[in-house]
Amino acid sequence: MDIEDLRVFVEVADSGGITSAARRLAVSKSMVSRALTRIEGALGTQLLARTTRGAGLTEAGALFRDHAARVCAEIDIAREAILPEGDLRGRFRVAVPLTSGPVHFAPVLAKMARHHPQLQIHADYSDRFADLIVDGFDCAIRVGALRDSNLIAKRVGQIYGKLVASPDYIRLHGSPEVPEEIASHQALVGAETWRFVDGEKIITVQPQGRFRTENGMALASAAAEGLGIAWLPDCVTRDYLAAGVLVPIMTRFPLPVGGVYVVRPSSPHPSRKVRVLSEFLIESFETDAHFEAPRVDAVKSVPLAATQRSVPRS
Repeated sequence: MDIEDLRVFVEVADSGGITSAARRLAVSKSMVSRALTRIEGALGTQLLARTTRGAGLTEAGALFRDHAARVCAEIDIAREAILPEGDLRGRFRVAVPLTSGPVHFAPVLAKMARHHPQLQIHADYSDRFADLIVDGFDCAIRVGALRDSNLIAKRVGQIYGKLVASPDYIRLHGSPEVPEEIASHQALVGAETWRFVDGEKIITVQPQGRFRTENGMALASAAAEGLGIAWLPDCVTRDYLAAGVLVPIMTRFPLPVGGVYVVRPSSPHPSRKVRVLSEFLIESFETDAHFEAPRVDAVKSVPLAATQRSVPRS
């Protein structure tokens, strides 16, 4: 069974059909169909149910997709191990946060693609937490709070945040001076808990409000409309603050410093693509005023359970 045929099948499974897979692979539909025919012939079973409306995976196809994706990933790792100094090649799937991704991470991915012309980067921008293994991602860039799992996280940068509100909201409702007063205000809720630094202590409050979303830009927009106070990273609020549409409040109690992470599935042989992306990100944060590169002793990869939770993801 040809490894390139397996890659074609995985692309068909992930893109939802032969036409979309051919478009993403930049090949003809007949080439995709022939690859599928060869695989089905070798397996002796139908993997794709073809209809007039398109194609969908059979039960056998859905099961085989995960095995095929793992085989392709292992082959890529083996090639990188043999030729560690060569150009990166093949497909590289990355889950990127929608809020901060297009501004802060898209240029990094573009730079990586420019340095490695044989690399095919597929970036999925979304604020949902993607299942890297089930969805077939090589890694994810995540900002702020991380969920415990068997994934490996490498801290590549730091992020700062503020509690903000619009001048109109402050004029009508006042501004909280201490964390305990937040309970009497309308909060724009992205994270279930808000944390503030008080000397050596961390104060945790549970905000209440009628506007909830996990998207940082949506929270900033709602705050600018005067709907309430928001707990947001600087990379989301900087333009609003510069325009005076939002202002910092309760500055005596800063937000804890959050992390920017590259998260990958656990493997004894991490992909060089992931390592290279991490290096590009660390380099980019050194010149970004709203992110900071981590200290040298903080860049090692660690299980997610050992990482810090703080600033809301963006």
